[in-house]
Amino acid sequence: MKLTWKSIALLVITFSADIFALTDSNPYISIDAQAQEMVQVIRDNQDLYASDPEVFKNQINFIFEPMVDFRRVGASVMGKKYYLAATKEQRLKFIDAFKKSLLDTYSSTLSQWGDQQIETIFPENPILGKTVDVNQNLVTSNNIYPIRYKVRNDGTGNWLIINIVVNGVNLGLTFRNQFQALAEVHNDNIDEIINHWTADVGL
Repeated sequence: MKLTWKSIALLVITFSADIFALTDSNPYISIDAQAQEMVQVIRDNQDLYASDPEVFKNQINFIFEPMVDFRRVGASVMGKKYYLAATKEQRLKFIDAFKKSLLDTYSSTLSQWGDQQIETIFPENPILGKTVDVNQNLVTSNNIYPIRYKVRNDGTGNWLIINIVVNGVNLGLTFRNQFQALAEVHNDNIDEIINHWTADVGL
């Protein structure tokens, strides 16, 4: 078979498509690939967070944002009572506020861990249901932090994060409790809850 530039390009495209399909359909491979990409961004931009934190955060968020099902997570944080009581506009407004605060918290936290490695635990015989737990260890120079992502198949082969437990801190539960606390302070006024929302959690 004579290899031409056209045939080489076709082989590359086919191979890339196969790899993408494998990554997309396997939650362990998918989460690991994106986590390693974030680690590489952090390693390559050690000084960027100090000089221009917004640019650094944007680089992390570019990878992390598509990994999370913010609509489902935001609804879970609100809880059934407040989600049903909220208007469509209020739901969208909260999900947007939640997304911004979580991305900011996550990228800031990763930057402070500095030089690090991510080790994904690949099970020998994975059973893939509608939801799957993907376990990782974040290894820093002086400690190891376990991370567990609960991911959900969106029905098209994509696995999206619906909760994160970092070093024992369940972010979904923490944010839900935070929403409840704000609801008590502001007499169940959803607009005021949204206006005072911040992803205040110590990782």
